[in-house]
Amino acid sequence: MAKEVIVTADKVRKRKKISRVVRRSLLILLIFLVLLYIILDVIYSEGRFTVTLDSNKTLESGLAIFDSLNNSHGKRKLEATPIKFMDNISYKWIPENVDTEAEGSHNGQNYIAYTFFVENQGNRVINYHYEVIVDDIIKNVDEAIRIKIYRNGESKTYAKRNFIDNEPERDTIPFKDIENAEGTIILEKVSDFKPDDLDRITVLVWLEGDDPDCTDALIGGELKMHMVITEEHIDQS
Repeated sequence: MAKEVIVTADKVRKRKKISRVVRRSLLILLIFLVLLYIILDVIYSEGRFTVTLDSNKTLESGLAIFDSLNNSHGKRKLEATPIKFMDNISYKWIPENVDTEAEGSHNGQNYIAYTFFVENQGNRVINYHYEVIVDDIIKNVDEAIRIKIYRNGESKTYAKRNFIDNEPERDTIPFKDIENAEGTIILEKVSDFKPDDLDRITVLVWLEGDDPDCTDALIGGELKMHMVITEEHIDQS
């Protein structure tokens, strides 16, 4: 009888030890998952779109970016309000006055719209470039993305070439593929930008449902990108 009691106690001790190991392992796994979530949230930031000046020297020389005419103090970086989910839509569903309806972020259902300003607050004539750079793509969602950029009311629409025949999508300018500039899909130059000149720029992003490449395979995809404003001085000597 005594022997049976000793065996039972030993089994209890083993069970307690196994239980402690399991609880400890589950706690470590939970901590790992929480850290992973935080890291991914920081990296992707729900698809946040930013506009950045290329250097602090640009601010010093007079080129300024801001997203409200009531506060034209130049900033180093502007951040658009993200949207958590974007379903495919037709461009026809987007308001015709999307360029002029508001300043800053004015997203609609299933599209991102961000309006900001570029001003020459210096005393020299300059050129500047605006460049859209893709940081990450998940599930090839860029196959059906449209990016429309308005500058003072004039607009251009950009898209990736058709996957089937590599031809430009209808009424669009193909994304660029620049050697030694990986990720750059749009690069435009604004010339002869005089002191006190002001450009109003609106960036519109949506998933075009009429694109043949817009299929169920893109469901769950993500696209992270940003815009950089780069100044180019003009030699007036």
